[in-house]
Amino acid sequence: MTSAGQHSGSHPGPATTVRPLLHIPEERTAALVDEDLALEAARAAFAATVDGPVFPSLAVHGSDPRNRFTLKPSASATHAGVKIGTYWPGNTELGLPRHHSTLLLLDQRTGRLAAVLEVGTANAYRTAAADALAVDLLARPDATTLAVFGTGHQAAYEVRAVSRVRAVGEVLVVGRTAERAERTAVALAAQGHAARAVGAEEACARADVIITATTARADAPPLFDASWIRPGTHLSCMGADAPGKRELPPELFARARVFCDLPEQARRMGECRQAPADTVLTPLGEVLTGRAEGRTDDSEITVFDSSGIGVQDLFLGLALLERMDISL
Repeated sequence: MTSAGQHSGSHPGPATTVRPLLHIPEERTAALVDEDLALEAARAAFAATVDGPVFPSLAVHGSDPRNRFTLKPSASATHAGVKIGTYWPGNTELGLPRHHSTLLLLDQRTGRLAAVLEVGTANAYRTAAADALAVDLLARPDATTLAVFGTGHQAAYEVRAVSRVRAVGEVLVVGRTAERAERTAVALAAQGHAARAVGAEEACARADVIITATTARADAPPLFDASWIRPGTHLSCMGADAPGKRELPPELFARARVFCDLPEQARRMGECRQAPADTVLTPLGEVLTGRAEGRTDDSEITVFDSSGIGVQDLFLGLALLERMDISL
């Protein structure tokens, strides 16, 4: 018979002191993060994908299907957790960002929640850092002209991050409307970038590196025509991180070498959903660690399909805690 308050089969052990829950608010992580911290965290994260566990993400929606969020689990040799990334489009009417991210870290002794880090701003740095790492590993060393498709909050983070790994001399901005593109170009110019708004075809014809950071859907036309991409171009595709999203024309896969964060996930919810079945998807971590070849000549077109993996968030969160001199 089981006594009151005790479950059958339970084996009470020595009492373990439960650590108080650590909460790091958005204001603190936003003040601490920068491009250097994010890039070093990205390098560590992608290196860890080669021999460590990498879990696919789960994309779901809220009680209102327009509100979407992703769960990105992760584990290293010493830590584990999950990032929850939300997209609530109605937040614009409330004067709040549409995107937010929260990182939950587990106590490895008990499995209980050890820390909650609000990382909305830090997540923008984290996404851009993966892009910068891909550009550093795959773009031509002499790449100087950068084209950005997208006029949302992420665009400026992408430009700043890529500018740290290549000597960007010109930024070409492509938007859903000419007005949005011009507004973004003006904002980038105010930050010290030589930026101007252009059409999609001109951007593709001139760019050495193309970043796509949009919310484009698969039921809409691709952002550009595959024939517009010239030999030697590198493309970092950051927007397709859930089923139903698409930025690239399918025909481009026949002309490009394709790299990604996690092949299984890229096939399920990234740009590579539309790639032919025989397309080779090379993990970026293998290029970083020298286990796979990156760009082999100046005429290759390279594509990095970033759908986002939780280990990026884990290593960024740990880097932020280290900067605060906090250990779990």
